[in-house]
Amino acid sequence: MKERYYSLDVFRGATVALMILVNNPGSWSHIYGPLGHADWHGCTPTDLVFPFFLFAVGNAMAFVMPRLQAAGSSSFWKKVLKRFVLIFLIGLFLNWNPFVEFQDGALVFKQWVSDANPDKGIRILGVLQRIALAYLFASILIFYTKPRITFYLSCLLLLGYWLLVFVANPTDPYSLEGFVGTAWDKAILGIAHMYKGEGVPFDPEGLFSTIPSVVQVVFGYFAGQYIQQKGKNYDMLAHLLLAGIIMVLTGLIWGTNFPINKKIWTSSYVLYTTGLALMTIGVMIYLIEFKGQRGAWSKFFDVFGKNPLFIFVLSGFIPRLQGLIRWVDHVDEAGNPAYITPFSWFYKYVCEPISADPRNGSLLYAIITILFYWFLAWLMDRKKIYIKV
Repeated sequence: MKERYYSLDVFRGATVALMILVNNPGSWSHIYGPLGHADWHGCTPTDLVFPFFLFAVGNAMAFVMPRLQAAGSSSFWKKVLKRFVLIFLIGLFLNWNPFVEFQDGALVFKQWVSDANPDKGIRILGVLQRIALAYLFASILIFYTKPRITFYLSCLLLLGYWLLVFVANPTDPYSLEGFVGTAWDKAILGIAHMYKGEGVPFDPEGLFSTIPSVVQVVFGYFAGQYIQQKGKNYDMLAHLLLAGIIMVLTGLIWGTNFPINKKIWTSSYVLYTTGLALMTIGVMIYLIEFKGQRGAWSKFFDVFGKNPLFIFVLSGFIPRLQGLIRWVDHVDEAGNPAYITPFSWFYKYVCEPISADPRNGSLLYAIITILFYWFLAWLMDRKKIYIKV
């Protein structure tokens, strides 16, 4: 009988909660440093959230994979492909949602590729799409290879990614302009379907940089498998923390040559964030499983972990949908109307005025947002509604 690790549920829920928090500030122009991504190289607390979630995906896989291996290849492919397609399509749906937008005061359909501008269109990739791809390839790797081979292949992927990035552009491999993955995305996806938030077509969840993110899931799987095999004892905990420390140090050392960078998901970034995830899980196991420190704080995060993907999707769907509701907030000096939506009205007139420092109002808005989604997650848990993908 497998032991139940409540701490792992709390870890997964806390990751979802933090994803919602950092994705929903009142204003992107007014956020505290730790709640924003590193401009390029480096790693802020916000840059830990996504890799922690991928690590949690692998962690959960460790509890499911034995059943899939026992059921055979046919059952494995049916389960894994179904989950991959659903998660990927949900991510694409979020990118396209709400399918219409305001242009010159009228609602028009959001075209797959704009007729007026061939470089504008619906983004294909994103957070959920990367989760889907990393889950798919990690599952295949784990299912068809023995653990030792899986580990060696994972290391080879990290080293190979480093080599490919460097060889493709030895003079400037790690810059926004010089990163080889952008050329891949332009060729395969097309500029119209890429992220342009960096000022140029560049996708932080691009196809090429998905390669090392697969390893993040694999490492999460190994951690979950080890925790199950060793059981709840201090020997397991010590090894978990030691592995975390070694990976953090290795990531930092490698980062002197292959900089820690979320946006191109460098191999050093994988090791560094995996090490921190191992240490975080180790601390949670110690506090929750060994010391029994459970209470309102653990229940708060656990509720998010009961419906993680659904709540995350909802947190992306609702803000986009409410953007269709708008009214005139004021008229500028030129006589042009300035529109406002329900959420932006709440931020501007309720949250922003609380402090002279606009970052405080922006943070308050994010906290209220997370409490709103927590309430929805709590209602679902209370009614025993669990939506699995």
